[in-house]
Amino acid sequence: MDRDIQRLEQQTMAFVLAGGRGSRLKELTDNRAKPAVYFGGKTRIIDFALSNAVNSGIRRIGVATQYKAHSLIRHLQRGWSFFRAERNESLDILPASQRMDDENWYKGTADAVTQNIDIIQGYGPKYILILAGDHIYKQDYSLMIRQHVESGADVTVGCIEVPRMEASAFGVMKVDETDRILEFVEKPADPPAMPGHPDLALASMGIYVFETEYLIKLLRKDAANPDSENDFGGNIIPDIVKNGKAVAHPFSRSCVRSANESEPYWRDVGTIDAFWQANIDLTDFTPELDLYDNSWPIWTYSELTPPAKFIHNEDGRRGQALSSMVAGGCIISGSQLHRCMLFTGVRTNSFSQLEGVVAMPYVVIGRNARLTNVVIDREVVIPDGLVVGEDPELDSKRFQRTENGICLITKPMIEALEGSK
Repeated sequence: MDRDIQRLEQQTMAFVLAGGRGSRLKELTDNRAKPAVYFGGKTRIIDFALSNAVNSGIRRIGVATQYKAHSLIRHLQRGWSFFRAERNESLDILPASQRMDDENWYKGTADAVTQNIDIIQGYGPKYILILAGDHIYKQDYSLMIRQHVESGADVTVGCIEVPRMEASAFGVMKVDETDRILEFVEKPADPPAMPGHPDLALASMGIYVFETEYLIKLLRKDAANPDSENDFGGNIIPDIVKNGKAVAHPFSRSCVRSANESEPYWRDVGTIDAFWQANIDLTDFTPELDLYDNSWPIWTYSELTPPAKFIHNEDGRRGQALSSMVAGGCIISGSQLHRCMLFTGVRTNSFSQLEGVVAMPYVVIGRNARLTNVVIDREVVIPDGLVVGEDPELDSKRFQRTENGICLITKPMIEALEGSK
């Protein structure tokens, strides 16, 4: 069976949809697409889908980019250039603007694949795996592909099991005892339960497996329909549910867990609150997501940096970090850190106090700063003595503050703050 799984992987191409802005992340996506947003100290969000594909044995990958794609494309070129054509490996970057003469942009998720049919056919994969490039999880896609082939499905839809009354925010699958999808309901007020699990519902992960020729026929039919939104969740999948055979694949069957992970882990870090929480959760004694599992590595572009350094050892001016993750190139100079996530090259200066801080690469924290529950964008310089997280009304005037009290700090916000003095 292992040889059969490997054969299926070699006949599969992964197509990653990575063009979305992720507007709920506010100013964090002003200059980059959501899949290019930093996560976990040294990786980017898209690294999880790509790493899952590589670790699953899939070495043909296309990445469709669109919104503010430069940061994402640069990351892919630097960190994902190890594919070798002579080993039947490839990673194609597929910007929307190069594909059409009349309308340059992808009109929907299905259209993004439609515009690249010629490239897909050039590789001749028997199966195609459609992936969203903006979620945090570890999954062995080979198990999902095998289920697709064995079930004879027209499409297999990756689904996460969520508490039924929380499923109203998702597209939900009503399935029978054989996992066949009977109905696809978008954001239902009363979500259908899983068979045998009345408190759970199956929500779409935006992951689909098709036989390539079948998908191409569907896409061309969809493209010819002027009333279609050219979207997988809105058009393609409901059509198959109605006229073909759609089968659900619960995430719990193929999620990858180390001995330290008790539950299947999947996160949509699409809001400032969710993004902050998922990063800070990694600082827990035993986090729900194990990034230390070498059997399922998360590949990324790693800059060449010296080790992190902690300096000064006197009362009130001691460089130390507790329950925190500190990346290479950081210098913790006479600062106190608790439950913080520091990306590459962050510098914190004397007498500063940080609690619940997620600092992107090359942030500088000035002296005597006190920061609580903040997300700081790349290369922001925090002025000496700045206090954030203690006065909600003042924070709301100066920064992007969520209802849960998390503040996003960007360069333009600091420039406006400096200009008002």
